Amino acid sequence: MIEKKARSMAGLPWIAAMAFFMQALDATILNTALPAIAQSLNRSPLAMQSAIISYSLTVAMLIPVSGWLADRFGTRRVFIIAVSLFTLGSLACALSGSLGELVIFRIVQGIGGAMMMPVARLALLRAYPRSELLPVLNFVTMPGLVGPILGPVLGGVLVTWASWHWIFLLNIPVGVAGILYAQKYMPNFTTPRRKFDMNGFFLFGLSLVLFSSGIELFSEKLVAGWIALCVIAASIALLIAYIRHARRHPAPLISLSLFKNRTFSVGISGNLTTRLGTGCVPFLMPLMLQVGFGYPAMIAGCMMAPTALGSILAKSMVTRVLRRLGYRRTLFGVTLFIGLAIAQFSLQSPAMPIWVLIVPLFILGMAMSTQFTAMNTITLADLTDENASSGNSVLAVTQQLSISLGVAIGAAVLHFYEGFKGASTVEQFHYTFITMGVITALSALVFMLLRTKDGRNLIKERHRAKPTPASSERE
Repeated sequence: MIEKKARSMAGLPWIAAMAFFMQALDATILNTALPAIAQSLNRSPLAMQSAIISYSLTVAMLIPVSGWLADRFGTRRVFIIAVSLFTLGSLACALSGSLGELVIFRIVQGIGGAMMMPVARLALLRAYPRSELLPVLNFVTMPGLVGPILGPVLGGVLVTWASWHWIFLLNIPVGVAGILYAQKYMPNFTTPRRKFDMNGFFLFGLSLVLFSSGIELFSEKLVAGWIALCVIAASIALLIAYIRHARRHPAPLISLSLFKNRTFSVGISGNLTTRLGTGCVPFLMPLMLQVGFGYPAMIAGCMMAPTALGSILAKSMVTRVLRRLGYRRTLFGVTLFIGLAIAQFSLQSPAMPIWVLIVPLFILGMAMSTQFTAMNTITLADLTDENASSGNSVLAVTQQLSISLGVAIGAAVLHFYEGFKGASTVEQFHYTFITMGVITALSALVFMLLRTKDGRNLIKERHRAKPTPASSERE
């Protein structure tokens, strides 16, 4: 029995890593393929944006439900259903013969995508003691860093040498393997049943949908700026309504008591503010290389690969850095460094040799990897089994929204500098990188709210896992 449980725990991080990779890759791989899909379906490339928006809005709305579903029906059951929906949705997307069909099946994908990573991470929280959580999450987050960078490159390669259908077909073997692996190795953790907060779901979920829509409308300039701002204002109003509702409800969808936990609150705030800068780099850098420097699209996409390599390399050093410096100093220092690294992109010019452009991206990848691992683990460090599902859902929502927000803010700042008379295209990108670098450097102040001892249970205690209060069914 002990051996069976050990094998299950050993396989769980691989399952979560697979889910993270599928979700992260799918979020970006479609972007470079939109023109080819539009031509195949006889639609305008601009109309294809609905295929991306439908997925992102579905994910944003359903992530908060993932925790309740996992608590109610078990982590393994919900995870297998999520991967099945994502895989079947991918197959249906590849077989789509019209934009309407593609949008419908992207929504099916989004239902699965909303639950895959949050449920897998919740299983990790329940399966491992806090002393073992850092190396586990360090391993799991690696594919999530590589996916968004590999996505545009892989999308360009598949469209150029195969067809756009393979962008979706690629998910099928990975999904099938994930289902089989989860059936064998994933525990089915459940908690005592609680009533579903339907009113809270509509208030909170609709708030997320409107916020995501407003950000998308603003960054893509699909409507007038004031309309996008009104949509964002409506989302804030709904969020305030949810807060009032949650204060009165005995078992709200997302408990407000979570934010009384200092490390959780600082971690969520840090995720939201620091990702404004890191989230805009994969958007701004390929754009500057193409529009400003004149690089081909394929080369510009491949230029982001050093960031992924730096992220992978840094994974082996994160634990040692945190043990030496602690969470407070590490997060403050590395976030400040990331801000300076983003700002220094303003020194780059088309005349520079390519290695001068690659080295800073590689170093930035190392710093981002360290920051993400430290930031996510400190957010989850002090959660209990009772509030783990809600806290994990909030973290997933924050990560989903902050990436979109980073792209939107980066696009808005670039648009602002486009109005500067006499500024060349390259100079406009330079000013944007300086601005986003300063914003990121200032966000480091959030981590000064941590205490020196915070996170010590993650990096110093080394003991075997103790039984979790949550039950685990093994059929």
